[in-house]
Amino acid sequence: MKDIYQILKELNIEYIDHKHPPVFTCEEAEKLRNNIEGAASKNLFLRNRKGNKHYLVVLTADKTLDLKQLEKDIGESKLGFASEERLQKYLGCGKGSVSVFGLISDQNKEVQVFIDEDLWKSDRLHYHPPGDNASTLELSQKDLQKFLDWCGNEVEFIKI
Repeated sequence: MKDIYQILKELNIEYIDHKHPPVFTCEEAEKLRNNIEGAASKNLFLRNRKGNKHYLVVLTADKTLDLKQLEKDIGESKLGFASEERLQKYLGCGKGSVSVFGLISDQNKEVQVFIDEDLWKSDRLHYHPPGDNASTLELSQKDLQKFLDWCGNEVEFIKI
């Protein structure tokens, strides 16, 4: 797997690396957020019924995703959560550590990304490094956009 820290360095992306005990849910992460500036996010990895399309949905941590509404919004049917095997294959991580930074593992750019418009209004954002839920990288929204451009995956901003 590629090293997210090396990629961020090569892209001249500034970040703050916050170390903490491992967290597996947004509720656990919220308890440790005292010194992390910006919007907390929830990252959900979904697949369609046929299993031939994969989606990373990034929304504010306090929102609940309505899968039926998302299906309508993106013209897809029967969305469900991807298996642990798919998480590993496409994002190089397991449950509890899904992150937009996992896109570095998607060599064929098969994962489409949907980002909540409300999340994108924040100047500071934070995500786990791939597969590491004992660290949170805080960076600017502008630098996250730079990272997403580098990844080359299709990204769409939607209202959730």
